[in-house]
Amino acid sequence: MSNVKGFAYGIVTSATFGLIPLFTLPLMTKGMQFDSILFYRFLFASFALTGIMIARKESFRVEKKDIPVLILLGFFYTASAMFLFWGYNFMSAGIATTLHFTYPIFVTLIMLLFFREKTSWVTLTAIGLAICGVARLSINEGEMKLSTLGVFIVLLSAIGYALYITTVNKSRIQMMSGRKLTFFVFVISTILFAVKASTNQGIQAIPDTMSAINLILLAIVPTVVSNITLIIAVHNIGGTLTAVLGAMEPVTAVCIGVLIFGEPFTLHLAFGISLIIVAVTMIILSKSIQKALRDIRM
Repeated sequence: MSNVKGFAYGIVTSATFGLIPLFTLPLMTKGMQFDSILFYRFLFASFALTGIMIARKESFRVEKKDIPVLILLGFFYTASAMFLFWGYNFMSAGIATTLHFTYPIFVTLIMLLFFREKTSWVTLTAIGLAICGVARLSINEGEMKLSTLGVFIVLLSAIGYALYITTVNKSRIQMMSGRKLTFFVFVISTILFAVKASTNQGIQAIPDTMSAINLILLAIVPTVVSNITLIIAVHNIGGTLTAVLGAMEPVTAVCIGVLIFGEPFTLHLAFGISLIIVAVTMIILSKSIQKALRDIRM
């Protein structure tokens, strides 16, 4: 029963995160800049988590030595969100989300280069497939299909998220409860986007009631809900299977882009997305694949 519950929450996690374009693109058409959108997103998400933690009587107390790490995590999370939203100006939301989904590949590279963690031929093959997938999304019949700058910007969002995950895994902060960690990261992200917006044109007012609803839904559904269901899924089926179910993220984003916003869906796009999803899944399941192959040889 716990497995069924875990799979259900894992699918909800990835599907809700993939809904980011559904609530974001209408705000951008209203003239809202991504600095303001992200400020309201994390502000409202912080309020929501505050209410949840108070209702559950969870402590907000943190040790002083954890503060620098939390600030660093806030920077990485902020950078990831900022570059992803910036990328929406250069390409369709579906493609941008798919490129962002390459973050497990960058996690692998960071662990290999900086922590000397051993890698396997399965992982290296997956990285090669991912590079081919990105190229397939970008190049069509010898011509650049996407802006090179746009691809670079969205890949930076994947790197930012990879740094966030690696920092959590390699620091003592991993002992902190998921809700408390997420709350402080959201608070720091809110402050950083407020500062960034002030250096540009300031925090924009919310244009209308529909925009306010989209901002609240953006803060609740693909931010708070996706993080809470992630914790439940990992508890029931583990991080590996939960991450595999994360393949629903770009699929959901592409479906939203095609069905609701009328973005084109071609065979080139389908092939590129498929390569990236296969590559990420191979990395996540690399140990299982190697074990299965060893069993076959025996």
